[in-house]
Amino acid sequence: SVVISAQDEENGTGMAPSQLLLLSLASCSAYDVVGILAKKRSRMTGLQVNVSGENAAESPWPFVRITMEYVLRGKGLKEKDVAQAIHLSETKYCSVAATIRPGAEIITCYQIIEDD
Repeated sequence: SVVISAQDEENGTGMAPSQLLLLSLASCSAYDVVGILAKKRSRMTGLQVNVSGENAAESPWPFVRITMEYVLRGKGLKEKDVAQAIHLSETKYCSVAATIRPGAEIITCYQIIEDD
């Protein structure tokens, strides 16, 4: 189960529905990226996806721009493989991205942190 709360709720402990949409996008894409890099035998030890959205100024305030920052950890991760995995997720595999893309621009960037 998922707890949701309104943004103006005092002591709200849950997420707003729009935050859940961003979380769905990030988790869908992360799932794809992990799978694609595993098939390439990349030695990834961690992945964090930071996601934020910019809403339109008028009701119903749809997202117009979503930014996704991938932070990958691993040993010898190749930039080409990471970029390709993110691109494939965004354009081919992630159903959440396919749903959102017609109405909002999705901007992606990534950072690779080399493990010792």
